[in-house]
Amino acid sequence: MATSTIAGVVRATCATIWLRLKASVLPHPTRQQWLDIAQGFLERAQFPNCIGALDGKHIQVKNPPNSGSRYHNYKQFLTVVLLALAIANYRFIIVDIGFYGSTADACIFRASRMGQWLLSNQLDVPQQANLPDFSGPPAPYVVVGDDGFALSTPHASLS
Repeated sequence: MATSTIAGVVRATCATIWLRLKASVLPHPTRQQWLDIAQGFLERAQFPNCIGALDGKHIQVKNPPNSGSRYHNYKQFLTVVLLALAIANYRFIIVDIGFYGSTADACIFRASRMGQWLLSNQLDVPQQANLPDFSGPPAPYVVVGDDGFALSTPHASLS
C-alpha cells in the first residue's frame, strides 16, 4: 500500500476511535465532580476553589503542504498545540488539540471549545463557595494558568 493510503486509513481510524470513545474517556465533569476536583486541589496544593490547571504544549510536526508559516512557533520550529485542563492528580479532564503553533495561548483558549464552554458557563461549574477559615464573602471557582493566558470571567455570551 502507498504511504498516502496508509496515512488516510490511520487518520480515519483515529477519528472513528475518538468519536466513539470520547464521551466515556473524557466526559464533561458534573457539578459534583467539579466540587471533588476543587477538594483535590485544596488537599494536594492548599489551593481552595481551584477546578483545574490550564496550559498549552507545542507538539513538533513536519510542515504540511501549502501551510505557510501558520505552524511556526516562537521557538522557530513547526508545531500544533495541545491545550489541556488538568486536575490536582495531573490527569487531563478536557483537551483541545490542533491549533497552529504560531497562535498565542490566550487566543487558542478563547477560540477552543474548552474556552468557549468555560467562558459561557456551559460546563456546570459551581459559581462560588466559602473559602476555608475565611469569614468574608464567597469566592468564585477558578482555573489557573501561566501569564500566557489573560484573566477572564465567565459571561453569558462570547460576542
